[in-house]
Amino acid sequence: MRRTFGALAPRPAPRLVSGLALGLAACLALTACGGSGGSAGGDTATGKASSAAPAENAEAATLTIWADQKRSETLKQFADAFAKENGVKADIVVVAQNQQQTFVTASQAGKGPDVLVGAHDWIGNLVQNGLIDPIQMTQDQLDGYVDVARKAVTYDGQVYGVPYAVENLALYRNTDLAPEAPKTFDELVATGAKLKAAGKVKEIVGYPISQQDGQSGDTYHMYPLYTSGGGHLFGTKPNGDPDPADLGVGTPESIAAFEKVAEFGEKGAGALKRSFTSDNSAALFADGKTAFMVSGPWRLADVRTAGVKYDVTPVPGFKGGDPARSFVGVQAFFVASKGKNKALAQEFVTNTLASAEVSQALFDAEPRMPALKSALAYASAKDPDVAKFEAAAENGVPLPAIPQMVAVWGPFNTLIHAVVKGENVGPAVKAAGKAIAEQLGQNG
Repeated sequence: MRRTFGALAPRPAPRLVSGLALGLAACLALTACGGSGGSAGGDTATGKASSAAPAENAEAATLTIWADQKRSETLKQFADAFAKENGVKADIVVVAQNQQQTFVTASQAGKGPDVLVGAHDWIGNLVQNGLIDPIQMTQDQLDGYVDVARKAVTYDGQVYGVPYAVENLALYRNTDLAPEAPKTFDELVATGAKLKAAGKVKEIVGYPISQQDGQSGDTYHMYPLYTSGGGHLFGTKPNGDPDPADLGVGTPESIAAFEKVAEFGEKGAGALKRSFTSDNSAALFADGKTAFMVSGPWRLADVRTAGVKYDVTPVPGFKGGDPARSFVGVQAFFVASKGKNKALAQEFVTNTLASAEVSQALFDAEPRMPALKSALAYASAKDPDVAKFEAAAENGVPLPAIPQMVAVWGPFNTLIHAVVKGENVGPAVKAAGKAIAEQLGQNG
């Protein structure tokens, strides 16, 4: 059966900042409350739960899964089959908005689910609060997933989620206007300027590129250029986790990166503008007012519906700069620490939900790049754009899953707004670094 759980507040789209709704203080406060199919990739999993422990009593005999509307519809058939096989019930609960905070609140009250579908960058906060368990997958199963997905769900040396989809930014190009992919961002802007001068873009008001910088700044979409300029948010620990003690904002390297961004801002080349938002960036590209757009696979339907002849390639970096590294987001299945049926949940997640059959069904319902290699091959055969987004993700980095990341979004967004507007770069970067450090307790 399926029901809807009321949301507390509107939540940003998962591809943006899934943890943004939670303030750093809230994360730290919650910590005090919380307790501590196939071949090798699981592709041939049948969904049978031969090793799952039976529920201890009638009340515990319902496996509860939280997901959003689209995924709940796809998962229902698999949950029902698993429940029938194990003599239990399955309850799919639709959580439409504010999923992470709703899960935290419900779990702390003993009313949370057994299984949760969500973004990998929730992991740090949920682990810190004792709300999700490590996933019991074999190394052979893990080897069946693409590298970036495995890295994304690994926190402090342990795997906390079964990944099923990957998404990242890429460069959309109108091939009628720009037949060749630009090798650098500088070349991209020059091409856009030539098209505008030649009157080849509609209404002769064309823009070099439609990039969602936002009226309040957009860290997610600016990150590729920031990294190409030599900037970073956090250093890296020996185990591969981001190191919040090594803050990269406010350093000389971050200033140099934003100096490059400023060259293309409103007082520079004019390619980056605060007026480019989520609402209008796709429309500008679809209407032929720009030859280029930086966005993710969630824009494919809009572009295809508009009938634009397009190609998808990696986001180019600055001339002479480092590679442009997009954030990579991974959707995953989690096992709730406070669930009533943890053994059943582990079996359901690691066998049924880790199967190629489930991954392929989820792709058919919504074309996100699968994390399971065999399902990725299936998806690439059906849709050539999947392989193009996979190529664009090769230089990508998982969106940091550490709880301290929540301290970055506000100050960094404000910094982007200031630099694109044309304010003095050095003071703006140092102010952002100071604000982040203060939230992290690193000042004074």
